[in-house]
Amino acid sequence: MDLYVNRENLNLKADDWLKKITDFNTHRMSLVMERAALMVIDMQKFFLEPSSPTFTAGGPAIIPNIQRLLAAFRAAGRPIIYTRHVHHPDFIDAGIMKWWWEGACLEGTPESEVADEIAPLKNEKVILKHRYSAFYNTDLETILRCLKIEDLVITGIMTNMCCESTARDAYYRDYRVFFLADATGSVTEEMHLASLLNLAFGFAYVSTTGEILRQVEAAQPVRTF
Repeated sequence: MDLYVNRENLNLKADDWLKKITDFNTHRMSLVMERAALMVIDMQKFFLEPSSPTFTAGGPAIIPNIQRLLAAFRAAGRPIIYTRHVHHPDFIDAGIMKWWWEGACLEGTPESEVADEIAPLKNEKVILKHRYSAFYNTDLETILRCLKIEDLVITGIMTNMCCESTARDAYYRDYRVFFLADATGSVTEEMHLASLLNLAFGFAYVSTTGEILRQVEAAQPVRTF
């Protein structure tokens, strides 16, 4: 499968995507850091390995941006929530997905783990899910309410599947969604861009890693020595 984006051209690609959706990406928002959390959706080896039947071509390119976001949110002391899409080895939780997709990411296997470069720390929440949305039959909403989260920054894969489904469900629950064009990835550029357009139109403010990092930095207290 051809990579529609790589680490070298990601910034240029993201600029082009934002230009194409600019007429609809009108609900500009600024992060309220004391109410913000970062989500890293399904950045698992199963989806990032080129030999996998579900390889996500846009995934490898976004890893450095997710690394930068992780560092910033950790430094700011803000919550980071990971998801992993997994299924029981006997597929008792798969339902129609067993028929719909070739192969499955099985719970407990090495390929079900998050990529080593962006692995969660021991104190960071990891949600195991069996459907696209991270809200469906999980404790995500309970965690967010307990943490008093209102702003969600969404990164990960796939843009048009689990990321978009989670963003839509977050919007239905009145969260403000910041969806990062250069920190989400899909199988093809057409799928990625279609989701950015749909989300900007009705569900999220489509932003960039750089813009979020600038807001995180601006929210940090100034140290005096």
